[in-house]
Amino acid sequence: MSALARLSELGLSLPPVATPAGAYVPARRTGNLVFTAGQVPLVDGTVAATGKVGAAVSAEQAYDLARICTLNALAAADGLVGLDNITGVVKVVGFVASDPSFTGQPGVINGASDLLGEVFGEAGGHARSAVGVAVLPLDVPVEVELVVEVRD
Repeated sequence: MSALARLSELGLSLPPVATPAGAYVPARRTGNLVFTAGQVPLVDGTVAATGKVGAAVSAEQAYDLARICTLNALAAADGLVGLDNITGVVKVVGFVASDPSFTGQPGVINGASDLLGEVFGEAGGHARSAVGVAVLPLDVPVEVELVVEVRD
């Protein structure tokens, strides 16, 4: 089943590609790899939540926000090469704006990893970093970037 068909089966769709907030592109291909810019949880052009995870935002909410970020990253890749040309997910980097006492960053970024597994199956398996940070752009709780492999 294609990735787009799987998204539809899951009741999901790709959002429009977010307009970059700076001097960069949403995604860039080199060889058979596509690198996405960090994606924040924008829904219809609006930030879905703000604040620190472990304080204003629960780990469960942040998990869902990581899924939104990942859909935005997939949209960026789709806009460049087409989602169904992705043959595998290589790496996920997730940033979690964390209250100083919050240590559950891997659980938050599981939102991204779980979605990629749902969409790509075994090809969604990837290396990953889940990093706690003091603050993210627009005071969002989560940011996700992807590296995916694509057909030649």
